Amino acid sequence: MSCAHGLALDAFETAFSVDTSAIVFGRGALTELGEQARALGVKRVALFTDPILAGLPFFETARNSLRSAAIEVLVYDRVKVEPTDASFLDAADFAKREAPDGYVSVGGGSVIDTCKAAALYATYPAPFLAYVNAPIGEGRAIPGPLPPHIACPTTSGTGSECTAIAVCDILALATKTGIAGKRLRPSLALIDPTCTATLPASVVAASGFDVLCHALESFTARPFTARLKPDRPASRPLSQGRNAWSDLGSLEALRLAGKYLVRAVNDASDAEAREQLSWAATLAGIAFGNAGVHLPHAMAYAVAGLVRDFKMPGYPDEEPMVPHGVSVVVNAPSVFRWTSSACAQRHLDAATHLGADTRDAPLEDAGRVLADHVASLMRATHVPNGLTGVGYSAADLDALADRAALQKRLCDNAPRPVSKGDLRALFDGALTCW
Repeated sequence: MSCAHGLALDAFETAFSVDTSAIVFGRGALTELGEQARALGVKRVALFTDPILAGLPFFETARNSLRSAAIEVLVYDRVKVEPTDASFLDAADFAKREAPDGYVSVGGGSVIDTCKAAALYATYPAPFLAYVNAPIGEGRAIPGPLPPHIACPTTSGTGSECTAIAVCDILALATKTGIAGKRLRPSLALIDPTCTATLPASVVAASGFDVLCHALESFTARPFTARLKPDRPASRPLSQGRNAWSDLGSLEALRLAGKYLVRAVNDASDAEAREQLSWAATLAGIAFGNAGVHLPHAMAYAVAGLVRDFKMPGYPDEEPMVPHGVSVVVNAPSVFRWTSSACAQRHLDAATHLGADTRDAPLEDAGRVLADHVASLMRATHVPNGLTGVGYSAADLDALADRAALQKRLCDNAPRPVSKGDLRALFDGALTCW
């Protein structure tokens, strides 16, 4: 982050914006899909999912609901878990060829993000890196509105149904990055928590830690008032920094995650826990969609991009992959020990909301208390113990730091300025979490 000494106070931001998808939440909400699509004027819909979800009952519920509303359904079921630039482009080719007037995504964050990208590149064709975040891509603005998109999440974690970001691996660079633009945000998030009932424990854990980190990072991001005021209101970034609105969602998401995450992972029959974790994911998605995340996510993109041979039970095993929520949380304890000096009270408040006993904790220990509690939740849900648990060693620290440093949008949102040397030290501290 650049130094702001000497700048007038009125050069800094004084307002923040609140943007989110329209939301329908509750058991059975998926049956409303056809009527909701018809209300948006959709007549010919591209329905996105992945090969496994395409064979599950709730996918048929979605398709039947659309057909009952006399909407033509075009199914794309080749979404890749942890998508790549190649898989985004394959989906975009389908969308260009079929020319739908609306989109529906039924699945986790990979499905929702792929649907966002397909709609973008089919509507406004361009070289792939044109819309990708700088400095990896051009960071080109989306030229105009996109067709309606109804996002129907089937995991309780990514919050992608409420955000204006789509993330993928850039294969040639062995790194993960994203496309960000307000027009990517789905028109409607249709959230039916019964869709999470059949998820394996490992998937609930990975997506649940994504929830937890969204909330922690949004709550501890640098404040929106630390950003320079944009030339035009339309230039205000998606990652504005923490604000009064994002704080509300972050704290409640943390409370819910602290109470229900372990239950939701360890007992598939605990419908209350899985429903409440779905609501936490929604709240955290709204929060980070308006505040942004920071270093655990920036570091996660490097962890995911450089994976060699790690495979997570419960996920497709055709190739090595670190699930997104795992790639984030293995960095989190190290990061929060380090960022605490910038806003110690927030770190302590976050630990309290997660369920840690902070009654006698001095403020100078806030980062350690938060980090230790996150690590205890990782242990209780059988998540790998840091970077070594997903196949990395000290020999990888420089390569990881190099790739994390490319995530400028995320690094700039941290509460402390961060250098490549700092990132290397943070990765070193993340080799093990306990």
